[in-house]
Amino acid sequence: MMGDRTKIQEALFYEFRLEDHVPAGHLLRSIDRFVDMDGLREHLRPFYSGTGRPSIDPELIIRMLIVGYVMGIRSERRLCEEVHLNLAYRWFCGLGLNGPVPDHSTFSKNRHGRFRESDLLRQMFEMTVRQCIAKGLVGGEGFAVDASTIKADANRQRSVPSPDKLPIEAHRAVREYFSVLDDAAFGSATPVQPKYISPIDPAARWNAASGGLAYYAYCTNYLIDLKSAVIMDVETTTAIRQAEVTAQRRMIERTQETFGIWPERLAADTAYGSAENLAWLVHERGIEPHIPVFDKSARQDGTFERRDFTYDHVHDLYVCPGGQELKQQWRKINSDRPNTPPDNLLRYRSSKLACDVCTLKQKCCPNQPNRKVLRSVHEGARDMARDIALTDAYIVSRRERKKVEMLFAHLKRILKIDRLRLRGPNGARDEFHLAAAAQNLRKMAKLIPTGAPALST
Repeated sequence: MMGDRTKIQEALFYEFRLEDHVPAGHLLRSIDRFVDMDGLREHLRPFYSGTGRPSIDPELIIRMLIVGYVMGIRSERRLCEEVHLNLAYRWFCGLGLNGPVPDHSTFSKNRHGRFRESDLLRQMFEMTVRQCIAKGLVGGEGFAVDASTIKADANRQRSVPSPDKLPIEAHRAVREYFSVLDDAAFGSATPVQPKYISPIDPAARWNAASGGLAYYAYCTNYLIDLKSAVIMDVETTTAIRQAEVTAQRRMIERTQETFGIWPERLAADTAYGSAENLAWLVHERGIEPHIPVFDKSARQDGTFERRDFTYDHVHDLYVCPGGQELKQQWRKINSDRPNTPPDNLLRYRSSKLACDVCTLKQKCCPNQPNRKVLRSVHEGARDMARDIALTDAYIVSRRERKKVEMLFAHLKRILKIDRLRLRGPNGARDEFHLAAAAQNLRKMAKLIPTGAPALST
């Protein structure tokens, strides 16, 4: 028997609870356990006036931002529409059925005002790190660091040749660019003038590292704990290698100061294997560098390389394959650093008379009267990194280091942050902090099911 369609009849009373209509396994229900807004509200309180009309609850704005970044909703206009329609989003934001959703312009007003003045988004990210530490997800023994380029919101076909050609009526992104010219993570990272400068976001760096079409970009730098791939710190830099090393140092120092965690080892790729950085890790921080050494001493002409020469630590000299000694030559001393050459390279030379009668001269220095070997003043740290590279622990670290690359893939493919919406260094910093916080929250929701006890430390 064919049934008839039941027409909607308006009821006089309804009994409806949002709590009953959000599935127990919903991602936002799992994340809600780890969102602690009490500390953030107290941190933000001095930036609100004690008089006047009450503002929109900052907790509502923050929770809506969390929804947007956790669920991959990039547009704030669309975010407001989705929160208005989606019951789970309303439940997470505490709006109920009749609660009004703020206008999308509220986000930019708070972002450019009290959020940045109070560094609130940084505080929110650190809140997620503290939650991960409290739940036993952080081991604190091994860290990994890496950087990934994210396209800026700038047209690659529009550029100016130099900073003095920027628009006179400087907008916010241009003003931020001039404010970071002396920052080692941006303007002071390298003296090399970029090939092109974007007129709307000049701090974004012209980048062609991917091998395809060049584009304007920023770098997001992650420092992660290797136990569960929790993001311990995030730093925004310009898209060049020198800035990545600066970001690594800042993140390690900040993690130690903020959370009191001092890793035993650090895994990274060759971009972090310079002599100066290895020396900083070994001598200043006491961290084992599980990092390939950045070395250009290899030769392509078949002559002896530096590794063919044996260094005598006791007498501070090299011994060539023919048995001749290469002694350190006189050098110009750096006035800022006593007993250190300006380029941090010690020079060792053999005797010309010994080289003239040596049967291995054509294999050693066929075009020079005698052989010269350069040694970094940080060679001890480089040797330590080379020794570590021969251990089984190094092989494990190289495998675990891929966790940070997986986080970048998740950032771009799942959270859909392969291109920034906000401009300027501050805009990029805001997006990277929110994205890292969202990834940590998703990590806790995945590893700690509802009702499960915290993991053991």
